Amino acid sequence: MAVTILMVEDDTNIRSSLRMALEEEGYAVVEAGSGEEALDLIQERHADVITVDIMLPGMDGFETCRNLRRSTAIPIIVVTARADTHDVVAGLEAGADDYVTKPFEAKELTARMRALLRRSRIQEDRSERCFGDVVVRPEEGLVTKAGEEVHLTTTEFRLLCELIEADGKVLPRERLLERVWDYEFFGDTRLVDVHIRRLRTKIEDDPASPVHVQTVRGMGYKLVS
Repeated sequence: MAVTILMVEDDTNIRSSLRMALEEEGYAVVEAGSGEEALDLIQERHADVITVDIMLPGMDGFETCRNLRRSTAIPIIVVTARADTHDVVAGLEAGADDYVTKPFEAKELTARMRALLRRSRIQEDRSERCFGDVVVRPEEGLVTKAGEEVHLTTTEFRLLCELIEADGKVLPRERLLERVWDYEFFGDTRLVDVHIRRLRTKIEDDPASPVHVQTVRGMGYKLVS
């Protein structure tokens, strides 16, 4: 079955050209011209990944991401005009998993999508793991805290599992980019930092003073049981 992309873009020319390029590569595309339309469509149509342009009329891309995240864990890629502005971090903090900057080629976008859709790489040990009042069941894709389910995105879950598998060792940001986002030679470490912050808000009692997901200055991150 073809991978289905929900493309949220108000520019009809961009939508048309990108849709043609994506369909030539075998993807199915569902179009939304606004954030409001995307929120309606996601209730009715299946999608494997969502792309959201930041500059949308009415509800902007940031608010669209936040609203989508309230109802779905589907991977989201935000599209921004510049990579050196606050747009990237703001988009990630709104719930996006990755970003691309305009102009971009369809092949760049599909490479990002393939990376986000790959399964978590935990293979050898799928047993239940516990730290504090958090329980992680990798095989079920389930995380609970104090007995209540914690809703993580696919990327947040993969990030947590990589930290667990490191067994207390420090993982550099570059290693996490490679393992979670499949960026082998380059990548934006802001992806890691923002997702770590998001993960802490969900599993730490006090995200500002994390007990479990700790920063090792100048090195990276580690999980402390």
